[in-house]
Amino acid sequence: MQVYLVGGYVRDRLLAQQGHPVAPGDRDWVVVGATPEMMTQRGFKPVGKDFPVFLHPQTHEEYALARTERKIARGYHGFEMYTSPDVTLEEDLRRRDLTINAIAMTEQGHIIDPYHGQDDLQKAQLRHVSDAFVEDPVRILRVARFCAKFPHFRIAPETLHLMQEMVQSGEADALVPERIWAELKKGLQQAHPSAMVSALQACGLWEKLFPGLNASEPMLEGLCRFIPYVMLPLEAKVALLFLASPSLEALDNYVATIRIPSKESDFAHLFWKLWHTPPAYEVTALSDYFQRTDVLRKPERFDTLITLAKGLSGSSFFSQLHDAAQSWKSIDIAAVRARTSPDQMGLAIIEERKHALSQFLSLPPSESN
Repeated sequence: MQVYLVGGYVRDRLLAQQGHPVAPGDRDWVVVGATPEMMTQRGFKPVGKDFPVFLHPQTHEEYALARTERKIARGYHGFEMYTSPDVTLEEDLRRRDLTINAIAMTEQGHIIDPYHGQDDLQKAQLRHVSDAFVEDPVRILRVARFCAKFPHFRIAPETLHLMQEMVQSGEADALVPERIWAELKKGLQQAHPSAMVSALQACGLWEKLFPGLNASEPMLEGLCRFIPYVMLPLEAKVALLFLASPSLEALDNYVATIRIPSKESDFAHLFWKLWHTPPAYEVTALSDYFQRTDVLRKPERFDTLITLAKGLSGSSFFSQLHDAAQSWKSIDIAAVRARTSPDQMGLAIIEERKHALSQFLSLPPSESN
């Protein structure tokens, strides 16, 4: 039985040795020459559903038995997996997506690189391991996500050609919304998500997923230049992704296509409206806007909307909008309750908020900011 480190840990360790600012993450292991019974006898706990994966009894790191795959149906579920003690390390590595992810390392630190992943690390190139790449459409999304993670890398021409063929042939149509969202989410969390979008455009998958969404300006600009981008919450990044939607209806169709969760999709909806159809700067319009955006119960969401808009535009309007909201919220509820009958309370509070807002708007700009 032989054990090897594989995948992202090995890749990132080699990149770090080259001077790139990456920190190796969790360690994944592949086991050659073993059976499930041999693993459990050594105290490993089985956790894999689709194929044998085990947790180490002390470190709790994942150990997967070496395996091969055979395509039996369209889509990323259409595989028959084979695990056996006679599956070699080279056979296991051959089923992986990119050469830079198909490098193994022994426990003593010796590198095993049958598909020349180290050369591609030196060339900053994302290249597929074998033609089996076309059998799994999720790999299109993974390559695009790696572009966001490693923006100095470029997709090898032959790999991009395969990605384009997968889109054109309909293989990518087997992608399910949950997997699309999962990969986009990971890419959005990287520092250069615009590179992911560009990769999806280049292979044709972007237009298939989001027809009519012009992924250029201001969306790409916002994704790559917004200074505190990496510190933004996920919902703000999703809003930037769909900022160039041609209409609110189109945006709602996009987020529904890949089933983006409500927290992120609601924020994208609100930000699109704020950016493209901001409220008039007068009492009734502002009061209605603060109610619709639920400023009272979700002040942090409103603050993020304003922060994002200010960062993209630099306009003082959004600072004024924020200050107006603070004025609208600042009324003395107890005082209103003391002088109002219960059946009139809701209307009285709204009128009091409007009155406070009216006073705020009547102040000279130097006093109202």
